[in-house]
Order: sequence, then C-alpha cells, then structure tokens
Amino acid sequence: MLKIHSVETLGALDGPGIRTVIFFSGCPMRCRYCHNPDTWQGGETRDEAELAAWCSRYKAYYGREGGVTLSGGEPLAQKEGAVALLRALQSYGIHTTIDTGGGIYCPEALALADLVILDIKHPDPEAFRALTGMGQEALLQTLDYLRANKKRFWVRHVCVPGITDTAEVVRAVKAMAVGAEKIELLPYHTMGVHKWEKLGLSYPLQGVPPLSSEKLDELNEALR
Repeated sequence: MLKIHSVETLGALDGPGIRTVIFFSGCPMRCRYCHNPDTWQGGETRDEAELAAWCSRYKAYYGREGGVTLSGGEPLAQKEGAVALLRALQSYGIHTTIDTGGGIYCPEALALADLVILDIKHPDPEAFRALTGMGQEALLQTLDYLRANKKRFWVRHVCVPGITDTAEVVRAVKAMAVGAEKIELLPYHTMGVHKWEKLGLSYPLQGVPPLSSEKLDELNEALR
C-alpha cells in the first residue's frame, strides 16, 4: 500500500507527453526551497494495483510519448510500493517515469522505469548537505546505476539566487550529468512559500527573490 499526497491528470511538465503525475507522500530531504512541504507527511492510502488500473483509464490521452510519472515528495522513499506500482503500470503497457531528488537509492525501481528525471540540488557535497540536510551518496549511486545500465535519464537543476545560480555551479552540474539526454535549468520561484506558512513552518529562504529570466538565459549560455 502507498501513501499518496495527490494525483494530477493531464500533466505536461513532468516528463514527455501528457502524463498522470502521482505525488507520493514522504521525503527524506528537507530542501531549503522545497515548494511541496505539504507532501512531507500524511497522505491517502492507495493500493498499487487499484491505482495502476485507475491510471490506465487515461491511456488514450498519453499517446506515444506520455504515461505516468511518480513524483513527490520522494517516490523512492516508499521503495516496495514504488516498485509494485511500476510493475502494475507496465502490465498495462504504460510508459513510466520516476522524478527523484536522489535522496534514496533504489535500483529495483530504476531498472523498471522507462525514464528517470534526477534533480541535482548542488554539485558540491558540503553545499548539497547544507541545502538538503542529506549527503550525496544516494545521488551518486543513482547516477552510476543509470550510466552503467544505459538507462534513459534527464537532469534538472534549480537555480537559486546566491546559492546555485553561478556559471561554475551549472558547469559542475553538467559534468555530473554525463550520459543524460538533456539538462534543464529551472528558475527558483516563491510560489510554494504560502505552503510553509500554512504548515506553521519558517521558510528558510525568506527574502530571496525569484530568479530573473535574464539570469536564467545567462546560465543556459554557460550550460552550452
């Protein structure tokens, strides 16, 4: 059984094509800019087979490229459930993607997924720990597995002003992402701050402004 925070149908930003996005509850990381802190705890209990059958109802919308994305929270924090759901989805011939922050290493799930989207929070080990509250070990294991097994993967990186928005950081992310089909730089935003406030939590990056489009263009140039 899984703990699920929410499910989004007809998503277009969490992998290729049109997708159903399943937001798992629970995450071992405590990223200072997390925009989904409401996924850290709680959730609705769902059966993996039932959830896969429900997703299959939307198969006509997925087309050739779309499918189901396991997101969160951190989907691999529920290892057994994630593996069971991936197997159930594949029994329907549905393309599967795992969207992970790299906080949990789960080769069984990585082997089953058709695509992995890996968020590299920071390339420097100490800065990574300061930003997420965890070490990089699981992230590095995940990268090694994806490359060794020639798995399809994308890399994403959030550019936070004053923390991860330098050309040096972006180039280091690119070096870590060898083998990735693509690297996406995402601009830091403050749209999730109200969730921290609603939960009675103090937002760690209070006062940090959203990344400007001009700065994002500059960093994308550095990425090339």
